[in-house]
Amino acid sequence: MVFKLNISDKGKAWKIESSSESLLGKKIGEEISGEDASENLAGYTLKITGGSDGSGFPHKPDVQGSEIKRIILTKGWGMHKKPRRGGKKKIQTPNGLRLRKTVRGNQISEKSIQINMTVIKHGNKPLVELFPEQNKPKEKKEVPAQ
Repeated sequence: MVFKLNISDKGKAWKIESSSESLLGKKIGEEISGEDASENLAGYTLKITGGSDGSGFPHKPDVQGSEIKRIILTKGWGMHKKPRRGGKKKIQTPNGLRLRKTVRGNQISEKSIQINMTVIKHGNKPLVELFPEQNKPKEKKEVPAQ
C-alpha cells in the first residue's frame, strides 16, 4: 500500500509517496520521526494532523478506531446550508442544524490513502534541498497578442 504524504511547513506543502508500514496504527495528533515516513526525512519530527481514505472520507480526531462511522455533526466539517435560489450567497449556518456525516476514525489503517503532517522539528537538510522538483517556480502562461 502506498500513502500520499502531505507535509506542511510554514505555508509550503511538500508531497511525497511512502510505502512505509510503520505508519499503520498511528493516530491523529501523534508525533513520529521522519524516518518512519521516508528515508529522506532523517532528523525530522512530524505530527499527524489528518488524512482521508480512498473514498474521500476524512479522518476525524474525535472518532476512535479506524472504521467508517456515521456521526451527527452540529458545526464545522461541511456544515453549511445550501441556498435555495439566488446563486452562491454566503449563508450562515442556522442554529440547530444537525447533519449525519460519514467519517473515518482517528487511526491510520490500510484503507487510508492520504496522510497530512506538519513539521515539528527540522532535520539536517531543509525540505527545499530534499525535494528540488517541487521547488520550481510556477511558469507564467503567455497570452497571445491580438
